[in-house]
Amino acid sequence: MITQLQLRGFKSWRDTVAIQMAPLTGLFGTNSSGKTAILQSLLMLKQTVESADRSRVLHTGDDRTYVDLGTFYDIVYGHSLPGAVSFAVQWTLPTPLQILDPEQEKRRTLFKIPELRLEATTEHSGNGDRIYVRRFTYSFTQAETIYRFGMKLKDEGSENGRGDYELMDEGYGLKRTRGRPWPLPAPVKCYGFPDQVNATYQNAGFLNDLVLAFEQMFQGIYYLGPLREYPHRTYAWGGEQPQDVGRRGELAVHALLAGRARGIKLSRGRGKTRQAIDERIAQWLSELGLIDSFSLRPIAENRKEYEVRVRRSASATEVAITDVGFGVSQILPVLVLCYYAPEGSTILLEQPEIHLHPSVQAGLADIFIDAIKTRKVQILLESHSEHLLRRLQRRIAENKLQPEQAALYFVSIEDGTSQLDKLMVDPFGNIANWPERFFGDEMGELVAMTEAAMQRQAESGGNAG
Repeated sequence: MITQLQLRGFKSWRDTVAIQMAPLTGLFGTNSSGKTAILQSLLMLKQTVESADRSRVLHTGDDRTYVDLGTFYDIVYGHSLPGAVSFAVQWTLPTPLQILDPEQEKRRTLFKIPELRLEATTEHSGNGDRIYVRRFTYSFTQAETIYRFGMKLKDEGSENGRGDYELMDEGYGLKRTRGRPWPLPAPVKCYGFPDQVNATYQNAGFLNDLVLAFEQMFQGIYYLGPLREYPHRTYAWGGEQPQDVGRRGELAVHALLAGRARGIKLSRGRGKTRQAIDERIAQWLSELGLIDSFSLRPIAENRKEYEVRVRRSASATEVAITDVGFGVSQILPVLVLCYYAPEGSTILLEQPEIHLHPSVQAGLADIFIDAIKTRKVQILLESHSEHLLRRLQRRIAENKLQPEQAALYFVSIEDGTSQLDKLMVDPFGNIANWPERFFGDEMGELVAMTEAAMQRQAESGGNAG
């Protein structure tokens, strides 16, 4: 689980300061305030990790990636070159990373790491398209000692990143092999040690374990965008096992079929029998009041074309998903991703409430609470929904969601610079620092409506006389 994120010089963020994250982290605010940029930073790092090009410092994207952010000029704060983009990510590992001592024959445990942190600074000199790494550092704490390992440019004044690099080591003591001290080449991407490190140092093999832990964390991030595909009358599925539901939810039905074929059984809490994934989805759609029943079946025996059939009410005729309201097809990818992604995953949701009725928007909060509790997933969402936030407040007041299980933020922008304020929620669901006009000026609208009504009544009375 990601526990902390900090961005410097990224898009409209001069400095986010350390964003403390929880199992359920919500970003609320106005349009173009910088909420989406926080999610985009993680997607940019994810596609960098998944890139086959080891020399690509940052993969800002193209039409095949999770997000296309353009060039470094487009992502650097103020669009100012030369410029720098820095990030820091801290996360807990599913199981503590155990590092064995490379210098001991009996291979005793050298480090046992439950939480890691990576900080990196990337720069652009302003000449050409080249992005380079100024420095990166992995750090962790053990027995009150902070250990740091990383790389940095030898010449701190270098303006093009073409100089030699050196290894950074704090708290341990890496040992060079005998022979000529060859300089180190540039890092792998923005976070990895080049192969020459192992040849240059006797006891540095474990550094690759830190890199692998970072990559595994980002491989466990799943994303659903705000624009969802329209439903289809039939879906062709030949047995494939999609990794997720797709950026637009286009693979939601395929993932649901794959989950059912694998026999995925979902926990419903202590003392309750497990439930098939399609049964859980159908239950939620019913509880949200969208439909009465839901089924997924082939259009004929031994065919790979499947159809989603729904019944709006107990007495209604069963119809295709295309023949009911748009809401079912919009919430389906959200539901499937929450219950299809592997346990322990981090799920990024951009405007999950889009095209949904206010009551269903509120119900999303209950879905997310259930998912973080029963599936141990982490959910990071950005939203404009007052109804979603109000339900979260209510569940905190009802003691169904602990304040420490949720981190809620308000994002605003002033003079082109984004600002982040953590909402201080007490155990009774009250927000102590409610921002002015958080969801518009409701009281102002009511006052204006009342004044207009009084004015019209007065005018009507005058005309009658």
